Amino acid sequence: MADAHFHLFDFTQSSDGLAAAVEAMNEAGVDHAMVNGMAVCKKWSSWDPVEPKYYLDDDSRVYPYSATDFLVHAQVMSLPEEERRRFHPFICGFDPTDRNAVDHVKRMLALFPNFWQGIGEIFTRHDDLTALSYEEPGRANHVALDPIYSLAAELGMPVCVHSDVTSVWETQNLIYLSEVVEALRKHPATKFVWCHAGVGRRLVVPTLVQELHRLLAAHKNLYVDLSWVVYDEYLVLNGQPRSNWLELIERFPDRFMIGSDVIASMTSYVSTMTRYYVILDALTPETAAKVARTNFLEILPKANVTAAAPTTRRHSPPDR
Repeated sequence: MADAHFHLFDFTQSSDGLAAAVEAMNEAGVDHAMVNGMAVCKKWSSWDPVEPKYYLDDDSRVYPYSATDFLVHAQVMSLPEEERRRFHPFICGFDPTDRNAVDHVKRMLALFPNFWQGIGEIFTRHDDLTALSYEEPGRANHVALDPIYSLAAELGMPVCVHSDVTSVWETQNLIYLSEVVEALRKHPATKFVWCHAGVGRRLVVPTLVQELHRLLAAHKNLYVDLSWVVYDEYLVLNGQPRSNWLELIERFPDRFMIGSDVIASMTSYVSTMTRYYVILDALTPETAAKVARTNFLEILPKANVTAAAPTTRRHSPPDR
């Protein structure tokens, strides 16, 4: 299998490390994995006596953490070359509402050429994480992301975006779906991987399968990541895959992929990846092979990529 969604670091930028990841991948039958850090860091506020480890542990904020990309690079490069080739690093350490965010992506590409293979996970609409973020919420169609999407298309890189279709208080109206649709329409050459099929904690979307069918038919650049809550709350019921989901995947066999969405700790990695067997066994062998492995590998750049660093801005001194 290939793991299309793996966070090497958690919300405090801690990690079990890639050596532990390699062991867990070997046990789970995973030979390739996307690897990214964690785009935000959880603040330990003065009023909290216990350090939070997860973004939901308390009400303190999270903030963009660009150093996570440097940490990913250091970890990957510490591996022997044969193990290093199994990991496909993605850039994620930028503020998705900052119009200068593309400069960070370009700097990473220039600093570590022929290393990065994708962008994301980009946090836009994301249940309580949005409320814990500073300033404006991220949006899949935010103006700050347009140059990043364009750069990704130019370099043949996929972009992983977390964008909930709605909020916990709007279960009937998909109030944020239009943001994803606008990004897809505006950037048809960009390969978008929609993390968790657009759902998150406490989101109830009865029409999710129908919406995915409509979007996949309309947008050839859309791919769907089946990790995290979409598995437990939509794909599988009482240990059995739901027939409408199997039909959807068979209808679009090249557009779905699986992922662990494990965050730093490898204790649950094997069980998280092997749970997909129940879905893969229910698909045709051809579709199962694509969903399990080749769909993810096919969206990666066909060659190592790099890009020019952002132009250094030179400002005139203020008038005296």
